[in-house]
Amino acid sequence: MRSAISFFVKSLFSLILLALLFLTLAIGAATSQAAGQKKQAGQPPMRFILVRSLLCMEDCPEWISAEGRITSDTPAQLRKILKTIGNRKMPIVFLSEGGEVDAAYAMGRMIRKAGLETAVGGTRLKDCPEDDMRCDAAIAKNVPSLGNTYSYGAYCFSACPLVFSGGTSRVASQWAFIGVHQITTIYSKVRVSYRIEYKMVNGRKTEISRKEVGRKSAGRSSSTKLGKKATAALTAYLKEMGVSADLIGLMMSATPDRINIVPAADALEIGLMTDMLAYNEWPGMPLCAADAAAEAVCHRRAAAETPVSKAPAQAAAAVTSETPPETRPMDFLLMYHGNCQDECTQWISAEGDITPDTPARLEATLKALGGRKLPVVLQSNGGDMDAAFAMGRMIRAAGLETSIGRTRLPNCPTLDPRCKASMAKSGPTQGEVSAGGAYCLSTCTLVLTSGTPRLVGYSDIGLVRPTTAEYTKFLAYFDEMGVNAESYETMMLATSIERKNILRSQALDLGIVNGIIPYGEEPGSRLCGPDAKESLRCPRKAAEMVPAAASLH
Repeated sequence: MRSAISFFVKSLFSLILLALLFLTLAIGAATSQAAGQKKQAGQPPMRFILVRSLLCMEDCPEWISAEGRITSDTPAQLRKILKTIGNRKMPIVFLSEGGEVDAAYAMGRMIRKAGLETAVGGTRLKDCPEDDMRCDAAIAKNVPSLGNTYSYGAYCFSACPLVFSGGTSRVASQWAFIGVHQITTIYSKVRVSYRIEYKMVNGRKTEISRKEVGRKSAGRSSSTKLGKKATAALTAYLKEMGVSADLIGLMMSATPDRINIVPAADALEIGLMTDMLAYNEWPGMPLCAADAAAEAVCHRRAAAETPVSKAPAQAAAAVTSETPPETRPMDFLLMYHGNCQDECTQWISAEGDITPDTPARLEATLKALGGRKLPVVLQSNGGDMDAAFAMGRMIRAAGLETSIGRTRLPNCPTLDPRCKASMAKSGPTQGEVSAGGAYCLSTCTLVLTSGTPRLVGYSDIGLVRPTTAEYTKFLAYFDEMGVNAESYETMMLATSIERKNILRSQALDLGIVNGIIPYGEEPGSRLCGPDAKESLRCPRKAAEMVPAAASLH
């Protein structure tokens, strides 16, 4: 006889036993996180808000503001907001300390499937106090809220970069931070109680039923060891998103209570970022469409890469996302920023393709300066190799500083940052310069190496592979400029491509640059007024600044 009550019934062939068995089980990877518990406690769960820009009247950009900690419920919240926007392609702007890795994977895949862009930035809503930039009173219910975004001090840490990786375009400025560290897997221990029924057959106990009757928490444990399954999942996810597995090394080199900040140049190199925002661009701006009007409120136009020709006169590097629809020969502008009666920056902006005529234009520019030693700030895809050699020797003979930077003139549209209407007819032109997103590729690097000093910020440096016939004069020029020609040759021989972008650390090792522009500063030396403080980047006085004898345009 069988009963639900614990008692025995003897039989010749069988005996039924009821027992209550207590088991303690470790529920593995129940909570997989990439941020320390103490740090996560400081940020509420992530919240998604539709926001419309305050900075324009018509055709204003709209974005999804995503701020807060990533929890197991966050993917469902993201799915809800994506359903709300339908087929609209709105950028998602993240400000997050991180959270759960599995949730981050799910969110990144949703974003990629929806074809949305991502950015790092914070959002301020209109009419909110400074200590509550996302106050409930300013959040609209059925239409986008009004607000603006900011880059300075914005961050995407821990598991947030995994979500950020889901963007079809992934952007941040040099004033925002992307940080990673080890993944911490949290194991929750649970004490489970079962009611088990056994049957004795010929003296042997056999389990015939098992029913759970209760469970209690028995504590938790954690581990930072990335097992085979977790490693495979992370590697597959990064590959799916087009991000190099080198990111895993950066993650594992920082303990969970620390953050490895990924420099913008390195984030671009490994594919974590696809572009860097300029000083006049902000998170939430969409990437400019191929047919975007010049006045469109969007960031840089995407362009396909073009191969480098082996001919010296056509050794241009690949086109980057900054290249305007039509390339143009390099021009030289004398620029200034600030109040030159007190303190201002002046530089020679050199942007465009290097052609056989470029050395003559540079020579005229230097002659017009009358011996004044202004820094040369370069942005170029490269061009004629012999012309680059000639330019480099002119700059070295004049003892000028070189660096890489994007120069912007006031009242010029994003797609025409050097519009003729804003250029001064004589003397210097007012504008601003930024290292972020700038580039000096292919033979432009030959010009860069001539500077004394030669500096780089968060900009791209690209090398070009010379033909066998060109190697002799190539290496002779490098020796002349103090570049490690042997290391350069070894690097280029080790790659199968004709053009190679390199990290700033590699450029320093080779001697292509011999200094890094400090964080918070931009290309170009500072010229100081009589009352300005002296500093390393402020070596000259305003008395030395005189108008150029002729127009540099």
